[in-house]
Amino acid sequence: MKQRSIFFGLLLLLAPALIMAQKTDSLTKKLDSLGKKADSLGGNQKNVVAPSAYNETTKITPKVYAILVYDDIKQQITVPFRLSGSDWLKVGAFGAGLAGVMLFADHPINKAAVNIRNNNPTVVNISSYVTQFGGSYEGYTLAALGAYGLIFKREKEKTTTLLATQAYITAASIETVVKYLTSRQRPSFYDPTSKLNANSFHGPFYSLQHHTASFVSFPSGHTTVIFAAATVFAMEYRSQRIVPIIAYSAATLVGLSRITENQHWASDVIAGAALGFLCGRQVVNNYHRYAKIQNEKAKKKATLSLNLNYENHVLMPGLIYTFHR
Repeated sequence: MKQRSIFFGLLLLLAPALIMAQKTDSLTKKLDSLGKKADSLGGNQKNVVAPSAYNETTKITPKVYAILVYDDIKQQITVPFRLSGSDWLKVGAFGAGLAGVMLFADHPINKAAVNIRNNNPTVVNISSYVTQFGGSYEGYTLAALGAYGLIFKREKEKTTTLLATQAYITAASIETVVKYLTSRQRPSFYDPTSKLNANSFHGPFYSLQHHTASFVSFPSGHTTVIFAAATVFAMEYRSQRIVPIIAYSAATLVGLSRITENQHWASDVIAGAALGFLCGRQVVNNYHRYAKIQNEKAKKKATLSLNLNYENHVLMPGLIYTFHR
């Protein structure tokens, strides 16, 4: 946990260097400009996800990947400043519902989950396996999809894999910061000598001060990153109805496993799912804004010019259409 916090802390500190190195008409500014209205909670951006839309023009290079990751994080952090009144009503409603779960449902759900865990070894075995898909197994899944795209030269699969990793990085970065700012106790924490409430938020950096992972419960990290990746797959393959169903079902099972593993409260999982969904959607939208910029740039490379020729005492006008590569 300590290494993870250091990694994402460095990522957030070093990322501004990418933006500072860009010119005033940089890709980042163009992305931000296109994203001002389309990135609210309602969302109205229309993304072209046909396989033919993924090509050399819209390809994600290492440099573009780094810029997109930085912009993903920046846009996600600054989204509260771009929300409309109706968006804030939705945020308020979600916050009220989450508070209700914390006050009235967290303890009963946790008690029921622990009871199931103590009396059903099968659930324990399945849960311990499923929960890894929000951790190391997710990396294997992404690696397999990326390898498929590389071997069979499928640009969409390669791009989707890169977007899923961007969503993972974005969601994990924000989730890690929130964890250390809230320092909520895990339901598994028990100290008979302590007077700490088992469902307490201890405030900024309490977990770092006590050098323990017992106070980084909110939100659920596994749930956050799996929902971020699931949202990428659901949006990129929305024309295939089974994909969103499978993606969100798998993500939900991971979230439930975090409760049966007694590592998170139900409200941690709900908050993680919401954060992951928002990060995944923002990453996909940001990429398609990049694709739009690239396609418009490619169109401008073709020029139309007027040409006049004088032959046999006759002035002959003509048009020349030139492609630039």
